[in-house]
Amino acid sequence: MGSLRPMNVQAGRHLLRWRTRLGRTTAIRNLDLLAVAVQARSYRYVKLYQADEFPTRPPLLWVFAFSPDDHVRVAVSVHATPGGGWAYYEAGRGRHGYLSPCGDTKRASDQVDALLKHRMFPSTW
Repeated sequence: MGSLRPMNVQAGRHLLRWRTRLGRTTAIRNLDLLAVAVQARSYRYVKLYQADEFPTRPPLLWVFAFSPDDHVRVAVSVHATPGGGWAYYEAGRGRHGYLSPCGDTKRASDQVDALLKHRMFPSTW
């Protein structure tokens, strides 16, 4: 019976990856909402999800902050979550980069803001 659990976990992860891949339109819609929220905080962004340009790449939203000395950035992606939901993630960190559920754009923009500020001023954290 113990050997069934890892197989089910692996199958669940595989299903989430397929939902994420097939849910490109949902991911783009949620990233567009986040783009509006971070723009309201005066951050700049680049949408890397034009279907014609990158049809097989996962959609990413790069958010930039400019400091007097340098600039910092956060790449945000959207992934399917168990139970039929979607969530924002810091790209490149996988499931460890969880920011917030997609229904809470304010919280996601708060998390992005905190990451950018931490990267701009690491000695103050």
